[in-house]
Amino acid sequence: MSWVGHSAIDIARAVRRGEVTAPEVVGAHLEEITGRNRETGAFRVIREQALDEARALQERDDLSRLPLAGVPVAIKDNVAVAGEVVRNGSAATSGEPASADHPVVARLRAAGAIVVGLTATPELSLVALGDSVYGTARNPWDLTRTPGGSSSGSAAAVAAGLVPLALGTDGLGSLRIPAACCGVLTLKPGPGLVPPPEDDWFGMAEIGPMATTAADLALALAVISDDMALATAWETGERRRMAWEPDSPSDAGAVSPQALRGWREGPFDLRIAVASRPLPPGFRIDPEFRAAATAAGEALRTAGHTVVERERHLPPWLGPAAVATWFRCAAQQTRGLDRRRLERRTRALARAGRVLGAIRLDGARGMDRWRAYEADRWFGDADVLVTPALAAPPPAAARWGERGLLRNVLVHLRYAPVTAPWNLAAWPAMAVPFGRHSCGLPIGVQLIAPPGGEPHLLGLAAQLEKALPHPRHAPTARRTQTA
Repeated sequence: MSWVGHSAIDIARAVRRGEVTAPEVVGAHLEEITGRNRETGAFRVIREQALDEARALQERDDLSRLPLAGVPVAIKDNVAVAGEVVRNGSAATSGEPASADHPVVARLRAAGAIVVGLTATPELSLVALGDSVYGTARNPWDLTRTPGGSSSGSAAAVAAGLVPLALGTDGLGSLRIPAACCGVLTLKPGPGLVPPPEDDWFGMAEIGPMATTAADLALALAVISDDMALATAWETGERRRMAWEPDSPSDAGAVSPQALRGWREGPFDLRIAVASRPLPPGFRIDPEFRAAATAAGEALRTAGHTVVERERHLPPWLGPAAVATWFRCAAQQTRGLDRRRLERRTRALARAGRVLGAIRLDGARGMDRWRAYEADRWFGDADVLVTPALAAPPPAAARWGERGLLRNVLVHLRYAPVTAPWNLAAWPAMAVPFGRHSCGLPIGVQLIAPPGGEPHLLGLAAQLEKALPHPRHAPTARRTQTA
């Protein structure tokens, strides 16, 4: 039986029970990654030493207690993995190996996960596309299209079934955009829950997991946040302050009858606002994406929530503030790097950031205003907001880094303008697959909650997953799981 394509929960349970060994699981995944990486471009580094690490894990005395025992995970190439060079998609970054794991990587390893590789990201994680000097990542659902970005390879790897879990970062949508492009789940936590990336983009960037089920996503978030009460939040929409035990009913990967009753009877009864057209006039959102957001709201109404329509548009000044902040991040990220080794696109973004900074139009005041009170005022009395995750299907997988500023800005504004406000606000948000576009690609909806709302988001994701089950992997990545 091949364990490639199985969920993280299933793999960890099988390793804990001795039904399969960690080296067998990791070896099978490494073989699959090696065979298919040319097709997807998901990995910059494939860690063959992961097999030795799996053998060492198999000898641990606490193997039967590890929540992610033997689970292969992929890490975005801007998060430190000890002994690996972190390039962040750029030839201008340091070639020195990381001396230590980032805390989230250390937590994954402590929980029994095995790091099988570093995933592709565009240069300095600055764009919602998947190309860099190291190659072009491709969407497993349609190899001619980008998987989104900047957590490009992480989304592609999970969608292709190469790993059950991956980590990415999200500064202006860099988890939610690729997750929506590739039909997987992700959650950008709010500040303070998960240790942030080294470059936190003025407090906007967070590290989060990607997975194919709400249960896997909750478990991964629980591990990297060091809060195992989140592991069962997908069942009830709340933290359960109890000791999490491997192989408990909640670990089975299926919603318990008690949890189903809790969706209607317990505290998990939310006021949900659906904004199918949240952008200011002048922005167009694909009608199929708008319809998916509305349908997601109806599914949540059926699950017992109060659902209202939100006709209000985001304020017109917020878009320019988000773009200026993007440019400001580019200027910050390139400071101290050899500009001759940067891509044309990166140089242009950084130059725009420096110019706007010199005239005090760098978006800082708009971000402060939105974060301080305007986001809360606009959000109103809802517990959760549902919107489309994208405005249009993802563009072509191409070398956008060799193109100029205008072409790159326009493609972003056309297809991925919906996520940035919630980084500026520093609120938790996630992307959930919900339906299929007529072009054949998955459709993602975005769920947003005020600070502390991560358990609500996980619970709603599980309800949407139940209401409209989505294919866990792209069709080309499916594997027949036989004994």
